[in-house]
Amino acid sequence: MNSHAFASLAQVRILLLPVGQIPRATFDAYAAEIRTFESIRLGDIPGDAKDERAHFMPSPLSSGYLHLSFLSHPSLHAHWPLSLFRPSHLNLGIIGIAACSSSHPLSSVLEQFENILAEISPESLTFPLAKTCFAFQDDEGPSVCLGENPPGLAIIPSAMRNKKLYIGTLLADLCSQILGEFGRLVNILETPLGNEYLNATLFPILPVAAEMPFTLESNSHLFQGSFPAHSSQSELNSSQLFTPANNGMMRNPLGPAGSKRHSTLGPPTVKKRVSTIGIASSHARLFKVYGDFFLLAGRTQDARIWYQEALNLFKTGMDPVWQASAMEGLAVISVLDSWAAGQGLASITDSKDPWIEINEQLSQVVAIYLKASVPLDAMQDYSLLAYVYTSAVLRQTSLLFCVWSSKGWGALAFASMLQPSATFYWQKNISDNSWINLERLSVLTGITCSQIAGTVSQAHGPWLLHLGPHERLVVLQSMASIYSCLGYRRKEAYVLREVISCVMDLVVCGRDEEYQLRRLDAGSAGLVVRTAGLQSGDDNTPTGNGSLAFRPNENMQGNQSVLKMLTYACKALGVDLESVSVTALPNAEEEENVDPHIVPFEASSMVDSLNNSFGWPELQIGVVREAIAVAEALPDQLAVARFALSALKTMHSVIAANDQRHLYQTASRALVITRRRGDTSMIEYWAGHPVQSIAVLPLSSHRIPVEKSLSLLHTSSPTPRAISIIAGSDDLFLYNPRKSVNTQGKTIIAQNELAELVITLRNPFMFELELHNVSLITSGVEVECHAISSIIIPANSVHSVTVSAIAKKSGVLVVKGCIVHAHNGAPKRFLIPVSTEAEEEHQSRMQSMMMCESGRTKYSGLDSRLWDKGGKRFTNFFLPSKLKTRFLECVVVPEQPLLRLRWTSLTHAAVMLYNGEKSTIRLTLENVSALPIDFLTLSFEDSTMAPAQEALAEGQLGVFEIYETEYDLIHQQVFSWNRDKEVKLINPGQKIVVSVACFGKAKCTNGTVRVSYAYVRRNDESGATPEVFYARQLTYPMTVTVYHMLECHDMSLMPLNVFSDIHDDSLQRDGDPHEWCLFSIEVRNTYGLPFEVTFDRSQQDAPDATTRSVVPPGSTSRILLPIRRFRLSDDVISRPIPTLSDRQFVVSKSNLSDAEDEAQRELFWYREQLLDIIHGRWKEANGSRSGDLSLRRQRMTAPMLKALKTDLTRIDLSLVQCCPEGTTAKSRGGKFVVAPNTVVNMVIKVTNTSPSTLALMLNLSTSPEEYVLLQGSLTDIAMGHVGSGQSQVVEVPLCFLSPGYFGIAVEARQLGIMGEKQWTGVARLWAIVKEDDSS
Repeated sequence: MNSHAFASLAQVRILLLPVGQIPRATFDAYAAEIRTFESIRLGDIPGDAKDERAHFMPSPLSSGYLHLSFLSHPSLHAHWPLSLFRPSHLNLGIIGIAACSSSHPLSSVLEQFENILAEISPESLTFPLAKTCFAFQDDEGPSVCLGENPPGLAIIPSAMRNKKLYIGTLLADLCSQILGEFGRLVNILETPLGNEYLNATLFPILPVAAEMPFTLESNSHLFQGSFPAHSSQSELNSSQLFTPANNGMMRNPLGPAGSKRHSTLGPPTVKKRVSTIGIASSHARLFKVYGDFFLLAGRTQDARIWYQEALNLFKTGMDPVWQASAMEGLAVISVLDSWAAGQGLASITDSKDPWIEINEQLSQVVAIYLKASVPLDAMQDYSLLAYVYTSAVLRQTSLLFCVWSSKGWGALAFASMLQPSATFYWQKNISDNSWINLERLSVLTGITCSQIAGTVSQAHGPWLLHLGPHERLVVLQSMASIYSCLGYRRKEAYVLREVISCVMDLVVCGRDEEYQLRRLDAGSAGLVVRTAGLQSGDDNTPTGNGSLAFRPNENMQGNQSVLKMLTYACKALGVDLESVSVTALPNAEEEENVDPHIVPFEASSMVDSLNNSFGWPELQIGVVREAIAVAEALPDQLAVARFALSALKTMHSVIAANDQRHLYQTASRALVITRRRGDTSMIEYWAGHPVQSIAVLPLSSHRIPVEKSLSLLHTSSPTPRAISIIAGSDDLFLYNPRKSVNTQGKTIIAQNELAELVITLRNPFMFELELHNVSLITSGVEVECHAISSIIIPANSVHSVTVSAIAKKSGVLVVKGCIVHAHNGAPKRFLIPVSTEAEEEHQSRMQSMMMCESGRTKYSGLDSRLWDKGGKRFTNFFLPSKLKTRFLECVVVPEQPLLRLRWTSLTHAAVMLYNGEKSTIRLTLENVSALPIDFLTLSFEDSTMAPAQEALAEGQLGVFEIYETEYDLIHQQVFSWNRDKEVKLINPGQKIVVSVACFGKAKCTNGTVRVSYAYVRRNDESGATPEVFYARQLTYPMTVTVYHMLECHDMSLMPLNVFSDIHDDSLQRDGDPHEWCLFSIEVRNTYGLPFEVTFDRSQQDAPDATTRSVVPPGSTSRILLPIRRFRLSDDVISRPIPTLSDRQFVVSKSNLSDAEDEAQRELFWYREQLLDIIHGRWKEANGSRSGDLSLRRQRMTAPMLKALKTDLTRIDLSLVQCCPEGTTAKSRGGKFVVAPNTVVNMVIKVTNTSPSTLALMLNLSTSPEEYVLLQGSLTDIAMGHVGSGQSQVVEVPLCFLSPGYFGIAVEARQLGIMGEKQWTGVARLWAIVKEDDSS
C-alpha cells in the first residue's frame, strides 16, 4: 500500500537503482540505510540558489519537513501524462547505488549509471528532475578524497564513522536540486505558452524546448510582467496579475499528447497561429501546480493558499478533475498539519474528530472524479482518469483505515498515513483480526468495518478494465489487503481471484512476446521452429529436413507465490486445495526407518459422518476449475495434480461423476508429465482411507493346527473322552477362561506354508480407481510377502484383494496395516488396529458426543469451515486413548505334517444299517508331507450327539434322564475304534489302514470321522520342553441311513405263582415259584422282512435261559422269560443316580421329596440290574445280518419292582380242615375249596429271609369280611422275634358263612419302624366256598 499511502501527494519519490555488478544483498543493505530517511527538515536543505530555482527553496530557519518515498522501480510509461497533473506520482529524483573498489574505477561506475538513466528515462521527459550516484566503498583500500568526486557521483567510504549523517547531507543536496527544478519548471509554465500547454488537454505534458513553437529566450517579451516572481499573498491578489494580452486567442486543441513528437536533434518546428498562444487560458491549473510543488516542498501553508486560489477559479465546474485533485491536496495538508502539531511545530486544533471533515472532503473528491467525463477525441485519457479515481478511493480508505486501526485520531494514525506499516504497534493492531478486536476498534474510533469496506468497494467497477495491468494489479492488491485486515475473507478471496487473473494475463502476454522473439531468432538462423503443446492449432507448419522442434525452458520463478495466493483464496470459499500434500520420493532406508503414523480412520470417518458442508458447491466447483486452469497456464503440473486430487478428496460428495472422471484424468496426465520431466516430488496418497479391514483367510479344515496339551499324550483314562463327547468339545471344563483369552484375536498359521490375507479396499469415487500396488506392514517373525500390483477398484464400491504370505520362522506375526501406492504418487502407510469391545464402545460414545456437539453450536462466517470447526470443537474428542492399540496377530506354529485320505471301503461315503447292527469301515491314510507323524487319534461325531448335548447343556432334565442321555452318548456311539491298535509312527509317504466300527443307531442321519495327527517328538533348537503341541484334523463326513424295524414296548414283571395253572414248559422251573417272576415284553416288526428275536437271561444262582420268536412283518409277538427274584442291599439302592461325565457344577433340577427320591433311586438300580440280566438280539430270518435289541427305553414301575424284589419275610398260607384234623383243604387252580359253615384253620407260616432278626406282627384282612368269622383279633398278631432263616407258624380258625369267592390277605410288619419300610412281606389266599364239595 506504499504507492497508495494517504500522504503520497506530499512525498518526493526517489528511485533507487543498482549500478554495476553489485550483489543483491549488498544493494538491499545500502538501500535500507537510505530508506531510513523518511523525512528531512527544511532547515537542513541548502537554499543557495538566487535565480528562478529559489522559488520553492526553504529559508534556513524554516520549520517543517520534506517527506521522502524511496522506490525500486521506475515510473510507468503510461503515467507520463500525469507529470503536471500529479508530479508526486513520478520519480522526481534518481539515486544510483554502486559498490566501488580498487578493481572498479569510478569512471566506469558513472558511465554505467548514465547508461541506465538513458534506458529508463529518455531525454524527452521532464522528470526526473535530479539524479546522483552513491558509490559505497566496500574494501579496505585507500580512501578517496571526498572533494575529488566527479560531478554526479558521491563516494561514501567504508571507514567513515558518521556515515548516516553524510548520507543525510547528500539527500538534502538532492532535494535541493529537485526544489530548484520545481522553480525552473514553474518559470516555464508561467509564460503564456507554458500555460497554454498546461491547459491544452486533460492530462498535459510539457514538451522539451525543441518542440516549442518558439524558444522562450527569443520571445521573452511575451512572458515579462505576466506572472509574479514571488509567491506572496499581496501579489496574488493584485488585479494586474492575470490581465490577458489578447482575448481572442484560442487554445490549441491537439496539445502535446495528441501531436506527434519530433526529434530534438533537428531544428525547432514552427506551428501555425503562434501569436494566439497563452492569451485565453485560465490560470487555475497553474495555481494547482503551484500548490502541488509547495506541498512536495514541505511548505503546507503556501500550498493551502495556492489550492484555495485554484479552487476559487474551478468553481465554474469546467475542469472537475483538476478541481478534485486540488481538494485532495487540501485533505493531505490537513493531515500534515496535524502531524506537524504532533511534532511540536504547530498547535493542535480543537476539533473533536478532524478526520470526519477530511473524510467528507474526500467523499466529494471521489464523487467529482466519478462524474467527470472525457472528450471523445481523447479516450486515451480515460485510463488515467480511472486510475486517478481509484487512487482517490484508496486514499479515502487509507484515511479511515489508519484512524480505525490506530484506535483514533493521533500520532500513530499520522505515522501510518505517512508511512504505512512503519510502526510495530500499528502492525500488531491490524494483524489481530479477531471479532473482539475488530469490534473494540470500531467502538473506540466510531468507524465500523462495514464503513471502511463500503468505501474501498467504490474502487471496484467496470473502470478497472480501462486500467493497465500494473495499475489494476496494484489497486486490487490494495483492496485485498484492506479486506484481509477487516476480516472480510470472502471479499478478500473475490478480489484475490481477480488479482490472479491479472497476473496470469501478464504471464501469458510475456510468454507470447518471448515466443515471438524466439521465432524471430530461430528464423534468422535458418531454422523452422515447431512448437508442441504451446499453440493449439496456431502453427501447423510441417517440418522438413533440417527443421528443429524444441520445448521452451519454463521459468518457474514466482509460480509458488501465485499458487499460495490461489490456495488462500480458495480456502475462504471452503475449498481446501492443500488437503493433498507433496512429498519427495522416499529412499529405501528412509522407508524402513520411518515411524508410521496411525491414520485416524475412525476419527475421519466420524467427522465425515456428520455430513456438514460449507459453501456453495456450484461456486466451489467453478473455483476448482479456475485453479486448475491457472496451474496449467503457469505451467505447474504438480500443482495441477495436487489441486485436482484435493478437490476429489474433499468434494467428491458434491462433484458429478463426469467431473470426477475429468479431474482424475487431468491429475493422472499431469503426474505423468511431471515424472517424465524428472521431477522427484510426488503426490501423497489422496483417496482418503482406502483400507477398511484386514483379515486372515481361514485355512481349510484339514490344514488348521489345533493346540493340544502335551498331557493328553500320557492320559489313558477314558474319562476325558467321555467328557468331550458329552460336552461337545475337547476341553475338560465347561468354562475355561484361559482358552477364551488365548484364542481371542489370534489366528494360527503354519511355518513355511501359504497363508492368505484379505484386504478390503473402498473406492468412494464415481470412477474406477487404479492402484499401483498394495503390500502388507508386518512385524515379528520373518515373512515372505509379495505386493499385489495393478488393482482396479470399481466405482463407488468395496473391493477385496488377497495377499499371500509365507512365514519363515515360528513365533508371533503382527499385521499392522498396508502400504498403498497409487500410480505416479507416493506410497502411504495405513495402520489398521483391531477393534475390541472397549474400543468400539469408546468410538460409539465419541461419535454420539460429536453428533450432539455439532448441532449445539452455530458457527458464523468462515468458522463454519470443516477444518476450522473441527479443530476448534472436536480437539478434545481425539485425545489419545488410554486403551492399548492392538493389531492383527497370527501365531506361527512350527512346520506341520500333512495327511490325506487315500481310499475308503464305503461307496459314495454312505453307510446303511439296521437299528442295532454293527459294521466296519476301513480308511486308508497317506502321509504326503516331508515330516513324520508320531501322534494319531480318531474322534467321531454323529447327528444324534448335538441334540443330546444341547439338552444336557440346558440343564432342564431330571437325574434319570441325564443318566440315560449320557449313557446313550457314551455307550451307544455310532462310530468307535480300538485305541489299543493306535499307530505309533507314519513316515513320509507311508500309507496305513484304520478300521472304524459303525453301530446302527436310530435317528442318525450323518456322521463324521476326524483323524487328528501331529509331529510331537521333534528336536527343539532351544532345548526347552513345550507344554503344548499342534495337531491337524482330517475330516471324513458320511451319510448314515438307519432302518428302524423292531420296536419293544409294554415291558412288565409279574409273580410266577399267578401262572401256576398254566401248563407251559418254559414257565416250569425247579424250586419254589415264589422265588421267580415272569418277564414279559412285546416286540413289533415295522419292517417288510421277518426277524428272529432272541432274549437271553444271564443271572447268578440260576441257569442261563433263552427264548426265541420269529416276528413276521407288521405283527407283534410277546416274549415271556422267568427271572429269579432278587433283592439288592441297602448300600446299593441308597447310592445316588450316577453322572457318567463327572461334569463340573452340575446342579440337580429335581423337586422330589426324600421319599420320592429314594423310591426313584430304588427303581433305577433294580432296572439297571434287570437290564444286566436280560439281553435282546435280532437276526434276519432269511439272512445273515444281526444286531442288538436295546431295552433302554423301557421303564420300571412300582408293581414291577414289587414283583422283582424279594420280600424280607416269606409268608405261606394254607387252609386245614378240622375234621379230619390236619387235613389240608383241596385246591384247584391255586385256590382252596371249602364248604360253607365249616370251621377251618388258616395256617400262616412266616419265614425270615433277611440276614438279621426281625420282630414281626401280622395283620389279616378278608374280603368280603361280613361273611367270614374269625377267632381273635385280626390285627397286630404278635409273632415275636424271628431269627434269620427261622420260621414261625400261626393258626387262625375261621368259618365262611355263605358260599362264594373269598380272599384273605396277610401282611407282616416289623416293630419299631414307621412308614413303608415296616412291611416285610405280604401273601394272599383265595378260597372257593361251596355247598357240595363234589360240585
